[in-house]
Amino acid sequence: MKRRFAVLTVFIGLSFLTIKTFGQNHNSTTGANTISTGVPFLSIAPDSRAGAMGDAGVASSPDMNSQHWNAAKYAFIESEMGIGLSYTPWLRNLVDDINLAYLVGYKRLDDLQTISASLRYFALGDISFMSDVGNFEGQQSPNEFAIDVAYTRLLSDNFSGSVALRYIRSDLTGGQMVNGVPSTAGNSYAADIAFYYQNEIRVNRKESTISAGINISNIGSKISYTDGETKDFIPTNLKLGAGYKTELDRYNTIGFYFDVNKLLVPTPSVDTTDIFGNRYGEDKSVISGIFSSFGDAPGGFKEELQEINFSFGTEYWYNEQFALRAGYFYEHENKGNRKFITAGAGLKLNVFSLDFAYLIPTERNHPLENTLRFSLSFDFESFRNQRR
Repeated sequence: MKRRFAVLTVFIGLSFLTIKTFGQNHNSTTGANTISTGVPFLSIAPDSRAGAMGDAGVASSPDMNSQHWNAAKYAFIESEMGIGLSYTPWLRNLVDDINLAYLVGYKRLDDLQTISASLRYFALGDISFMSDVGNFEGQQSPNEFAIDVAYTRLLSDNFSGSVALRYIRSDLTGGQMVNGVPSTAGNSYAADIAFYYQNEIRVNRKESTISAGINISNIGSKISYTDGETKDFIPTNLKLGAGYKTELDRYNTIGFYFDVNKLLVPTPSVDTTDIFGNRYGEDKSVISGIFSSFGDAPGGFKEELQEINFSFGTEYWYNEQFALRAGYFYEHENKGNRKFITAGAGLKLNVFSLDFAYLIPTERNHPLENTLRFSLSFDFESFRNQRR
């Protein structure tokens, strides 16, 4: 039972009701002022390719899992149709029944248009709820999921755009009373707007590709777990990225990718202390929160810069069949202090592709520490060609 309570405590710190139950976000001693939102599972890297490159994916070459990073990349994907499945154990050092599953697929309609969809499911295992005096009040299986569809169109020979629509549902308590307040499942709707640029060039007589991307994701309604009494921002996020891929020789290629990320939600004020009332950004609309997020940090421009996360990734391919990957993710110590190194590998067969990722934290414990993630992809076009 103690093990379950440890898991519940950790998850409360991440997302449970997202009502700042950790008290005061701003620490006057350390300068820490972290930003928390509802449904943070939407920000977890779902696939092993980008996960092995420090979570850099907005400008990497198109792949099966572009839906999460930048759906506009599907306009340049080579195959006409594919489907992929990813599995990520979560908090594996503590429990064995919390995990994230990600199912994604796409279909090219013609030379200009592509549609895609994904399902993200976050299972939180079984949690026993106890009263303040230790009485058993029931057992629940909390879960969260998001379903989205995207439309991508090629706008020019080198430029594409995409729009995605998403439904989000988060059931963390199963209707249990929390701090004396009835709880409900949270629901929200959101959209993504993304663009991608790709251009093939020759450098030193070698074929190379430069790329760039932008994705503003999860632009949507606030989420509530208390019949609307308390509403929290979902993780609206801005991703910007650039990439460069070049061939070393006939059989070997290498790519380098760089992303910057910033949450587009209000920064907590210094006096953010209580659970249900007077919370930061409570009186702001979603759009107002997005625009104000560029200049509302209590510490001014210096603190605004601290809210930007950086991802660096590199990918080596041999004969377009075997890949090695590595990356680094940086988050300022005042904004969460997530810093980690990633590594992984990929194997591409005629029909299937299999990718692995591993994470090594450098500053603090991470929910994915000592965890092996994998992604499996199936190429329908290659399957049809193989049968001919």
